[in-house]
Amino acid sequence: MDGKRPKRRKDKYNPYTLTEKEDKHFLSFQDGQGVLQEFQITRELFEALNHFELDDLSVLNEWDRHYEHSELTEASLYDRAAMLPESVEETVFRNLRYEALYKAMEQLPETQRRRLVLYYFAGFTYAQIADKEGCKYQTVQESIYAALKKLKKLLK
Repeated sequence: MDGKRPKRRKDKYNPYTLTEKEDKHFLSFQDGQGVLQEFQITRELFEALNHFELDDLSVLNEWDRHYEHSELTEASLYDRAAMLPESVEETVFRNLRYEALYKAMEQLPETQRRRLVLYYFAGFTYAQIADKEGCKYQTVQESIYAALKKLKKLLK
C-alpha cells in the first residue's frame, strides 16, 4: 500500500495521521509550534493506531445516528413537554373549581357523597361499591346518578 489509505473522518481531538509508503509506516502530527512532525513507526504500532482510528470512527458514526445534536435548554425542553406546566392563573382557577365542588359535595346526603367518592376518587366500580355496601348494583348506579344531578344544580 503506497499511502493510498482511504481518507477517514476524524474526531477533532485526534491530532495524528497515519500513512504507509513502500512498506514503511509513518505517524505525522503538528507539534505545539505548528511544525509538521513525521516519524517512522513499526507495523504493530501502525496496526494498533489504525484499529484505534476505526473504533473512534465507529463511535462517531454511532453518535451521528443515535444521539441528539441539539442544545437542550429549558425552553426547548418546555416546548417538547407532553404535559405543559400550568400557569399560576390556571392553578388558581383549578383550585377554585375544586373548592366549589367540595362545598357542593358537602351538601349531598351522606350515602350519595360516599358512593360518589368511592366511584370517582377511589376508582371503585358500581359492582364493587354494591358488594361493599351490601346493596344492589342498580341502587348504587341510581344513587350516583342522583348525586351528579344535584351537583350540576349546585354548581350552576
